[in-house]
Amino acid sequence: MGVAVLALNQQLLCVTNFKSRIKPWLPGTKSTLTHPKLINRKTHFSFISSSSSSSSQSPEANTDTAESCVNLGLQLFSRGRVKDALVQFETALDLDPNPMEAQAALYNKACCHAYRGEGKKAAECLRTALREYNLKFGTILNDPDLASFRALPDFKELQEEARLGGEDVGYGFRRDLKLISEVQAPFRGVRRFFSVAFTAAAGISLFLTIPRLFLAIKGGDDAPDLRETVGNAAINIGGIIAFVALFIWDNKKEEEQLAQISRNETLSRLPLRLSTNRIVELVQLRDTVRPVILAGKKETVSVAMQQADRFRTELLRRGVLIVPVIWGESREPQLEKKGFGAHQKAAAASLPSVGADFEKRAQSITAKSKLKAEIRFKAETVSPAEWERWIKDQQKSEGVTPGEDVYIILRLDGRVRRSGKGIPDWQQIVQELPPMEAFLSKLEK
Repeated sequence: MGVAVLALNQQLLCVTNFKSRIKPWLPGTKSTLTHPKLINRKTHFSFISSSSSSSSQSPEANTDTAESCVNLGLQLFSRGRVKDALVQFETALDLDPNPMEAQAALYNKACCHAYRGEGKKAAECLRTALREYNLKFGTILNDPDLASFRALPDFKELQEEARLGGEDVGYGFRRDLKLISEVQAPFRGVRRFFSVAFTAAAGISLFLTIPRLFLAIKGGDDAPDLRETVGNAAINIGGIIAFVALFIWDNKKEEEQLAQISRNETLSRLPLRLSTNRIVELVQLRDTVRPVILAGKKETVSVAMQQADRFRTELLRRGVLIVPVIWGESREPQLEKKGFGAHQKAAAASLPSVGADFEKRAQSITAKSKLKAEIRFKAETVSPAEWERWIKDQQKSEGVTPGEDVYIILRLDGRVRRSGKGIPDWQQIVQELPPMEAFLSKLEK
């Protein structure tokens, strides 16, 4: 279970040598904080005593504080004792924990419930951590220990609450989505401003026109022209309707865009197994391949794969990586756990800037080159249920009945390029996609 921990004040970095690779920290003035990037990309909350005497005690020796209960719970889980670990996390919540300890206990408790298939209980723990203890929703999206939970309707419900920014889950996730939305649609805010301004101007004009309209209807020597006054009122009313409709349309488009960005974020964290047996997240393959997802019945996917083999050379030139997803696939390849949910560090992390240390940059380039060498024509899905849930959500957004046979082509930057029903026309795809070395491919990254 991964909760990224940020260094507070002047706390020092330290690394422990647990066999389970649990990364400890202690709150308070004498405490230490482990930064996740020292060992792995992700970490769970864990606490140990700073004294050498307490570190030699058995895991069950000290359980009278919230921090020791969380620490013990993590150790128990790493040994496969999930039920006992759950008891420790619940005990920690009863011992007046500070906010960081409470967040750790709730999050790790949620992961225990997810492991046991208790989706509603996991969602409630995460909802409390999001609402009261400032848990980042991105942590839930990134943690492989929550993969089974992310495949459940309970996660979908929690994600929708976070996207809408409800009080139950806080506003952090929606704020992040809106920042991305503003980058992708920078003129939406300007349109809204003018919509509100012009609506207000038309409303004021209409307010001033109404008395003149009454005078025109009443008639008299000094009465304004009725036809002109009615025309002015109609123009003002029409302007108000048009600008209000534009404002509502912009809001609707924003919500649709936020939902799409949320789906793209979920998609980027879906795991794959490469031909060399390495497990990577889809985000690690950005700028390297164009994944083509084939989702459907086993017979349909098999036929699509056979047809793709005829164009293998040309598809490889265009960076196509085929990802077959068979409906109802129950086999779940297991990630090798190192401690409590830690997993391999991303091999294709983003390159350091030009001014970064030369050795680090060289190592990053080498890692990316090795990853490219491992990519073949086909990749296997890890956590098929999570992949199915994302595809069905995408189908709903496109007006397709969930569960139909479809294909989805992704861009080099990881976004959806286009999709269609049934078996893809590989010859058309070859004509549509430029080779990886082409200028158009560079623009797509």
